[in-house]
Amino acid sequence: MNRQGTVPRDERLGSTSGRVGSVVGARRLLTINTGSSSLKAALYRLREGATEAPELRAEANRIGGRGGLRLTDARGETLDERRDDLPDHAAALDALLGRLRDRGLDRDDVLAAVGHRIVHGGDRHREPQMLAPGVVADLRSLVPLDPNHLPQAIAAIEAVARAYPAVPQVVCFDTAFHGRMPRVARLYALPRDLAEEGVVRYGFHGLSYEYVMDELRKVDREAYDGRVVVAHLGNGASMAAVKEGVGVDTTMGFTPTGGLLMGTRSGDLDPGVVLFLLEQRGLTPPEVADLVNKRAGLLGVSGTTSDMRELLDREANDPRAAEAVELFCYQAKKFLGALAAALGGLDALVFTGGIGEHSATVRGRICEGLGFLGVRLDPEANASHAPVISGDDAAVSVRVVPTDEDLMVARHTRRLIEQER
Repeated sequence: MNRQGTVPRDERLGSTSGRVGSVVGARRLLTINTGSSSLKAALYRLREGATEAPELRAEANRIGGRGGLRLTDARGETLDERRDDLPDHAAALDALLGRLRDRGLDRDDVLAAVGHRIVHGGDRHREPQMLAPGVVADLRSLVPLDPNHLPQAIAAIEAVARAYPAVPQVVCFDTAFHGRMPRVARLYALPRDLAEEGVVRYGFHGLSYEYVMDELRKVDREAYDGRVVVAHLGNGASMAAVKEGVGVDTTMGFTPTGGLLMGTRSGDLDPGVVLFLLEQRGLTPPEVADLVNKRAGLLGVSGTTSDMRELLDREANDPRAAEAVELFCYQAKKFLGALAAALGGLDALVFTGGIGEHSATVRGRICEGLGFLGVRLDPEANASHAPVISGDDAAVSVRVVPTDEDLMVARHTRRLIEQER
């Protein structure tokens, strides 16, 4: 605190001392990650040579009701936590930007750029890019493909433009990592005119896969250059087959609803199920969308919760909870085998995401019985969440790599703004 009794700008931002890079000075970079009912943000100080760990993280949850907004510092300690009425993402964004302004982010010249995670980029957006005229219009045209994420992302872009009109924005697409998949892996067996209109498999969680593969390259270049399956298992769950660093197949398809069952999403369904719901049960398309995206998955099968930790706690006494866990692990095992077949073998398996990083039980059940693929876990290493959890003599290296989508967005954003200089 200075002599006037006010907190200096850098202290309000939660920054630490250190040499400031010559290109970007003491400016900050903000990343925004909009979910269907959540909002995450991270504030980075730009230093020479690398994007540092975030100075601040913010998370708004339970958007659409009496939600909460929590700010934490670089050590994960709570700086500010409040309960607010957050009826929509616009309200959550206003609350977030207000908290940031209170902490010194009150001028355009403090921010070097804002980077956004965008779930769906369609066929036209296969690389991170500076926000330019026409991009938001393109994203609006893609809303029918992902109505659960894109409207919120567009709202975030517009809110930042109002709050910081002179600050450049960067958009980073979750679909981009999968843009080099072979055509055969992208096609559905539908009339060709639909494929030409964009009804193909896109894949998602790409920023997570990109980050994890970057980390794998640093610690095990041989595995990175080989045949890898990455299992991003969380409330949203998918798996990707990666060969020599390039994504060649994945479990999600046209939308983030497909593939593995997830916290509240159904995963793959026989199309006849949807027709039955529409024609025989009389559900409307919005009602079907709500069912398969918000009332299915672990929540639908268990009838109680989408939280894997709670299901594991209950499974001994709750048959439905046990069945939900069993189905999740069974499907993951089955998809793992399919992706290994697409790769022509397997050199490494990487677990990431909230469940993948923290549930030794789920990892163990997925890998059980996969000795024929060369997968064999070390039970003690798995139980302790060690970086490498495979046995010493296993043919396949099995790792746990924490993901950081926000940091991946920050890296892309920094690279692009520095190229513009």
